[in-house]
Amino acid sequence: MAITKKKKEELVETFAERLEKSKAAVFTDYKGLTVEEINEVRNNLRDQGIEFKVIKNTLFGLAVKKANIDVDAKELANHPVAVAFGYDDEVAPAKVVFNFAKDHEQLEIIGGILEGKSIDAQSVKSLAQMPSREEMIAKMIGSMNAPMSNFVGVMHANLRNVVGVLNAIKEQKEA
Repeated sequence: MAITKKKKEELVETFAERLEKSKAAVFTDYKGLTVEEINEVRNNLRDQGIEFKVIKNTLFGLAVKKANIDVDAKELANHPVAVAFGYDDEVAPAKVVFNFAKDHEQLEIIGGILEGKSIDAQSVKSLAQMPSREEMIAKMIGSMNAPMSNFVGVMHANLRNVVGVLNAIKEQKEA
């Protein structure tokens, strides 16, 4: 059954809003995936708060224009397009899609958007291999904490040495 013109306009409007609202979006070619595999990737993404939507290429091209995002829709024309929208974390959509694509070769990353700017497939893969926000914060806090921990360790060692010297003097006087 064909989609009415009004429904198509609504879809374009909805996709344009999602593109504008998302911090990151990953474009994928899902050709060759079974329905179960598409549902699996959709569920993996949903667990992270990421939407995964399939859209016709012509409607996607209109949505990209409406959102004023510089994406070459012609580059995507030879692929059926599904988009993973990440609203909270810039890295999460790329990570989940990349990890799923490792196990399912049919899912191909074909590009994306990061903070309103178009990025190519290689950039999406690089983004996916970055540590998560939480990991980066933990590393930064660990780096900031290291000098203090080392200082406390040195001071503790000095105290331990003083106690050792006093104990040796005590034993010497007792003998």
